[in-house]
Amino acid sequence: MTGFSKGIGKAEVALKWDPSPAGRPPTDLDIIAATFVSADAYGTPAYLVHFDSRSPDGTIFLNRDSTDGRGFGWDEVMMLELERLDSRYARVVVGVVIQQRPGHKTFADVLNPAVRVREGYTVLAEDDFGSVLGATAATIAEFVRNDSGEWTLRPGVHGFDEDPATFTQVMGRARRP
Repeated sequence: MTGFSKGIGKAEVALKWDPSPAGRPPTDLDIIAATFVSADAYGTPAYLVHFDSRSPDGTIFLNRDSTDGRGFGWDEVMMLELERLDSRYARVVVGVVIQQRPGHKTFADVLNPAVRVREGYTVLAEDDFGSVLGATAATIAEFVRNDSGEWTLRPGVHGFDEDPATFTQVMGRARRP
């Protein structure tokens, strides 16, 4: 075998959770992607993609959105066509935020949350948010362009105690090892 690798070309990030019990307000989770240019790889996102937007070039988009977890299978699905992203982009960080209305909710309040990252039929990462139960938001995948121009995945769920409005400002910061 050689060290030849194509990197990740097109990735799917999928999120699911069970609906709230009868009589309780619906739980709404949202997938958000933040892109970062090489010159500011850990600073301000170049742009965000979420339930009400898509990337300017159409390479990152949400093709399934749920406001209550009542989907069949995966409730929210985001596609990232990394191989088509302009070479000025060095990172794409994908996160999940819990909408905080009508009250404060953490992942402990969400019934059976799960995330899956895959390329084609190959599952690259899966998680149940068990390590971040007290968080209101989490990063779930970090795609990084290496020196050869190939995209790689840095999996891992990292929790934040942020409101949806402020999460996008901090989700791309460098994490401490």
